[in-house]
Amino acid sequence: MRTSKFSISVIFLILFFTVLFVPNTTIASENNSKAAVEVQSQDHDEQENHSENVENEEGEHHSAPAWTVIPFVLLLLMIATGPLFYEHFWHKNYPKIAVLLAVLVVSYYLFILHNYHSPVHAAFEYFQFISLLASLYIASGGIVIKVNKKSTPIVNIVMLLIGAVVANLIGTTGASMLLVRPFIRLNKNRIKAYHIIFFIFMVSNIGGSLTPIGDPPLFLGFLKGVPFFWTLEHNWPAWVFALSILAIAFYFLDKRNKSGQDEDEVEVFDNKITINGKRNFIWLAVIIVSVFIDPNVFSWVPGITYEGQEFSYIREVIMLSVTYLSYKFAKDKVHDLNEFSFEPIREVAFIFIGIFGTMMPALDLVGNFAKSEAGASLITHNTLYWGTGLLSGFLDNAPTYLNFLAAAMASQGGSISVLAEVTQFANGGVYYDSVMDLTAISIAAVFFGAMTYIGNGPNFMVKSIAEQVGIKMPSFFGYIIRYSIPFLLPLLLLVWLLFIR
Repeated sequence: MRTSKFSISVIFLILFFTVLFVPNTTIASENNSKAAVEVQSQDHDEQENHSENVENEEGEHHSAPAWTVIPFVLLLLMIATGPLFYEHFWHKNYPKIAVLLAVLVVSYYLFILHNYHSPVHAAFEYFQFISLLASLYIASGGIVIKVNKKSTPIVNIVMLLIGAVVANLIGTTGASMLLVRPFIRLNKNRIKAYHIIFFIFMVSNIGGSLTPIGDPPLFLGFLKGVPFFWTLEHNWPAWVFALSILAIAFYFLDKRNKSGQDEDEVEVFDNKITINGKRNFIWLAVIIVSVFIDPNVFSWVPGITYEGQEFSYIREVIMLSVTYLSYKFAKDKVHDLNEFSFEPIREVAFIFIGIFGTMMPALDLVGNFAKSEAGASLITHNTLYWGTGLLSGFLDNAPTYLNFLAAAMASQGGSISVLAEVTQFANGGVYYDSVMDLTAISIAAVFFGAMTYIGNGPNFMVKSIAEQVGIKMPSFFGYIIRYSIPFLLPLLLLVWLLFIR
């Protein structure tokens, strides 16, 4: 308990530290992009003035030099090598390492560059990220779903596909937290690392590509002006194809797994599904509904205004309240059946403090290049797909999505900060080939999030839960070499050839 309190204290100390040194600012219209090409319209003069204001505003946000990505690279290397070569040191000291590296980069931005914009955004985004993840993890931890069926490749595939559909209703994080434990229990006599990896591929990432609720980058796109059902209309063919290919690959892998046959022979299966802790579904519903309690969705919702952008805090207060209440009123026996502990969320909280804090220079470099004349000249739906995708595997896929959407719009004179222009970009007819550009960005941000443990928030959480119950998971590089490259990369290439190119 003392460790948990220390963990929470450090997390909020970082957030407070970042916001504390931010000077008071007047409300200014924020824009991530600079118009590069004029668009013929009746509002030409107004748009030109708006672009000039944005240019002046962006000049105030000093970018970090290239060498400042070193802490981010160092953290990634330590995440990859720590559990392999210095496991005891890493597990004992990773919170200190992650916080220290984050503080170094944040301090450089605040006191050397006098750039308050990036740390403030990172702090709010981290607060939103960890509030959602913690509330879903703890609320789902009070639900025990038991599928009393014999584990077979077909049964596993059905459960993975159900998870992929559910991910569009409660998000990839919600679906992952709700279903990973039942999936592990279903395969208790024959569980292997590939079960968890394919769960990450299909449920924690690719599954959530049909709705803005499904994955954070799509939700950010919705907030910026992409119509709610746009992702369903344009992403479903690639979604069906990708899940079908992964299901076939999983079938042949699982069919070769003969372990646990003796245990299954003596066990009695009644093919029933039982659920304990049903009231926690109410808490999950509150969390999902609260996602929309955002000042960018409803103007009546209070928020914190910084440089013209509204940040939610009511939503996060609701989520953290649900976190406390769902844990306090859950039955102890349910937590015992789930082998529930705070260690997975503690690990994710500290690791992602480091990631959110240190990846700011990398995001700045990507964003600045994408908005430059040289970067704009390279923009096609092909480069948007591979650029968004490859960076989404190693950076947080949500800001990567926004950076590439901003660059794609700026290359044709559009602004990501003007809701009507984003809607026009999504619907097509105003900007050249814009529907395909946005499709490339959307699919890549979600699909490539499965490339590494840090590509999407649920990935690391699912890994931690699996390790907590004794499943030996591959290392950071082992995940990429043994699974992402042989299984995921060919699929992503096929998706590009069939749906993007």
